Formats: sequence, structure tokens, C-alpha cells
Amino acid sequence: MSRTHHQAPQQKPAQQAGQEGAQVAYSLSRKEGWRRFVETTPRTRPETLTATALARLGGDVRADYDEARHDWHANFGTIATPQLTAVRDELELIVASNRQDADRVCGAAVIDGQPGLGKTTIANLFGRDFDRTARRRHGTVTEAGDERIPVFRVGLTSNTTLRTLNKMICEFYGHPGASRGSAAQLASYALDCVLQCGTRVGIIDDVHFIDQHSRDGLAVSNHLKWLANELPITFIYAGVGLAERRFFDEGLSGPSVALAQTARRWTRLAVDPFERGKHWRALLKAIEKQLVLAHTRPGQLTSLADYLFARTGGHIGSLMTLITRGCFKAIRTGDEQLSHDLLDSVRIDEASEKARHRLEAATRTSRTARQRAAS
Repeated sequence: MSRTHHQAPQQKPAQQAGQEGAQVAYSLSRKEGWRRFVETTPRTRPETLTATALARLGGDVRADYDEARHDWHANFGTIATPQLTAVRDELELIVASNRQDADRVCGAAVIDGQPGLGKTTIANLFGRDFDRTARRRHGTVTEAGDERIPVFRVGLTSNTTLRTLNKMICEFYGHPGASRGSAAQLASYALDCVLQCGTRVGIIDDVHFIDQHSRDGLAVSNHLKWLANELPITFIYAGVGLAERRFFDEGLSGPSVALAQTARRWTRLAVDPFERGKHWRALLKAIEKQLVLAHTRPGQLTSLADYLFARTGGHIGSLMTLITRGCFKAIRTGDEQLSHDLLDSVRIDEASEKARHRLEAATRTSRTARQRAAS
């Protein structure tokens, strides 16, 4: 086994690890934040120490090492799950084939599914890779000398109006007129930004906030169609439960459903929860390899596959929250491993906690039935 697994790190590397793990605040809804997201290099994994080597650390060295591990466990990267890979392949096909001239409408993609399945992550990661490729191929400035921004990204809110949508797009680009102007003026500014900066992909997250039965919601929905008509870009939308909300029918019913443009122009890409089986176990095995804990061992998480599925319902967002908080607690308590008892002491989202209660009730019922059968 290599030296890094046996010896304690020196003070300087440990301090550097803590500095590398320092969090920097930024928003993906601003071009500066998006650029940082696109250009940031992968984090350096902290050394994995044995329990003996870990015990030799003291004072600030141990604190810096633990801080680096906390940051790593919260940000060790995205695992290429079957769901992520499938949707990514479809996105590549849709974006790459949208080569229509400016007078034709490009088809859009919408990532749809339940909460906590990684829809936003999939959209952001695709946008990041597309951005990197576009800037590498075409340079950082356009032929006219403007800053090249291949991708813009905004997230809707529950009170998004036509004006605020245009404002958010302008704010992403840092347009000086974003804080003033009518909805029509802001829409014109947004068009100019997209065209002048060579943008080819627009990511709009949380589209489930659009209520197509309200006046503002209908206006936003129609404006998205107008943007698609006017801009030679591919839109990628992400939202929760859009099919169940009949979002693609635009609130219409009966024969009028045939008039819904959304259903004709948007390609729905569903993200489904995991099911029990080999893919779930493969995910847990991949996560195991990323853990930096003194007592972790191969098979530690896969042996808890059924328990972890019951706790999270197969939702990767809930699972990663449980793992991240579990690792933090394992380091803080000195357990240095993700055991059943430790994970059982960690609370996560309410939906998962309800699933946990159902699991406990079922376990008690099963135990009582076995006891009765044995008596």
C-alpha cells in the first residue's frame, strides 16, 4: 500500500488542503458564477489515513484535515448513473441536431421527474461541458469582439412574471439596463445579449413554477415560445412533475389540447428514481470509493443497500444528503465509518423520514409475527 495510506500528512499539505476546500460564494444565475462553475478544476481528494496515522494528527493539522474531508464528501463530483447518462445522451442528440437556420424554430428539451432525482444537476453539467467545448472551438470572443457566452442559465421563482423573466436573463449577462425598463424593453435587451454573445443553449430551471392557469403564468409560457421563435438556440428546461401537471397540454382540455405548441416542440426526458437491484448497488459501490474515512471498507455501503433504499426511496438527492451528513458525523464522533446505527441517527428530508417510519413499522410488524410463529 502506498505511503499516503500509512503516514500522517505534513502540516503544510494539510493546511493547503483546508485552503483548497474553502467555499467560494457564487450564483449560476450570473455569468461570473457560471464561468467559475465551468472553469473550476476538480477538487483534490484528501489522503486516506489509517486510524493510527489519524491519531497522530493534532491541533490545527487535524482540524484542517477534517475540514478538507468535509468539503470533499460534500463535493466529490457527480456519479454517472444510468439516468444521468441516458438523459445526457438525449440532450447531446437534441442540441447537436438543432442546426436550423434562424427562420426556423429549434426543438427544446425538458427534463422532468420527481424532486431529488438530479434534474438540475444533469442540466448544469451538460451546459458546463457544452460551454467548455464551444469556447475551445470558437474562442472566448465572437467575431464582432464581444464576450462569447455559449450558455445562459436562469431559475424561475413562484412569482415569476414576464418582466422578471426578461430581467433575470439580462442580469445573467450583466446588462446595464437590467434594473430598469419595461417588459418589452428588457426582452429586447435579452435578445441582444443572446445574439451578440454567441449563445447557443439556454437553461431555464424550475419551470414547474409556471402556473398556466394564471395570467402571469400564461404570459411567461407564451413568452418562452416567443423566445424560442426569435432565438437560434436550444432551450433546456427542468421541472418537477410536469407531465402530471399537464404542463405540456398548457392547461387546455378536450379538442383544444391539439393546439398546445409545447407538446409539439418540447421533447420530454424523464428522470426516474432508482429501483432495487444492480444499478442501486453499483451506485453505492461508486460512492464507497469516494469516502475518506479511516474505518471505511469495501462493501460497507452495499451491505446496507436495502436499508439505504428504504431510507431514501431510491432518490439520489436524498441518498447524497444522507451520505454527506453521515460522513460529517462519522468524522466528528470519531466513528470514521458509515454504519447502520450512525446513519440511522441522521435526519434528512421529510419525505425520506416518513419512509423511515414506515420501514420501522413494517419491521416491528414482521418481528412480532415471527415471535408469534415461534411461540
